[in-house]
Amino acid sequence: MRILVTGGAGFLGSHLCERLLNEGNEVVCLDNLFTGRKRNIQHLEDHADFEWMRHDVTEPFTLEVDQIYNLACPASPPHYQHNPIKTIKTSVMGAIHCLGLAKRTGARVFQASTSEVYGDPSVHPQPESYWGNVNPIGIRSCYDEGKRCAETLFFDYHRQNQVDIRVARIFNTYGPKMLPDDGRVVSNFIVQALRGEDLTIYGDGTQTRSFCYVDDLIEGFVRLMNQPDITGPVNMGNPGEFTMLELAELVLKKVGGSSKLTHMPLPGDDPKQRKPDISLAKAELGWEPQVALEDGMDKTIAYFKSLLEK
Repeated sequence: MRILVTGGAGFLGSHLCERLLNEGNEVVCLDNLFTGRKRNIQHLEDHADFEWMRHDVTEPFTLEVDQIYNLACPASPPHYQHNPIKTIKTSVMGAIHCLGLAKRTGARVFQASTSEVYGDPSVHPQPESYWGNVNPIGIRSCYDEGKRCAETLFFDYHRQNQVDIRVARIFNTYGPKMLPDDGRVVSNFIVQALRGEDLTIYGDGTQTRSFCYVDDLIEGFVRLMNQPDITGPVNMGNPGEFTMLELAELVLKKVGGSSKLTHMPLPGDDPKQRKPDISLAKAELGWEPQVALEDGMDKTIAYFKSLLEK
């Protein structure tokens, strides 16, 4: 197949491009390099079936493709809060342009949604049936509500125009090709520890997250996209739940050194708990994460170590 990946030079997108090429597909990677990096796809540029286009999804684009994966959007708080209006335009206009292309070409289109649609959840763990607890006017709203609106667009295009859609709600994911300065907790802790700096804990560190290794997530994407029956939304993440203090201790144990923990005020609207209910993915896709946090962290630490040594 000929497959478009928007945000294809980003953390998740570059892993997906590689997976799709390895399966014998033609891949068109579209990215404006706001948070994507050319180094993530450099090793693919000589591949006969790989094409890279520098383009912003807020502007229209026309291609002939069989499938579309829409991954274009900054996903870490410092990046999506850097230009909140641009963030919500990326989610909404990007969805409209991908859906319009899918409608015209008959392509199946995949939306990378997020656990942030659940906000600061009052239900734990979070099933797909939960409508969320989101502040529509807070500092995270540009991302949370942008992704919620994108889901609305996907299901309205599906109902009104019979567009063939798939929607995945992604929970915290980590692994090689994350940006060292993206402000997410895994990269923050690893980079700080490798530099011998103190690890920054926001709040008291008892808030929880669930961490899915990138290879597991990409497997979930491909399974959801290539099955004929369910549109989603489908939660994708690792149900193993860890406090920020537990994650910090694991990083310190693995990296070594003399870093200590330092506490900073909790940012606004920061969720206290986050854990996916993946019953649907298990039942419909036969999917669940295979990589334990300990093993995935070893690979991620090795990646950041090599990056910081350059």
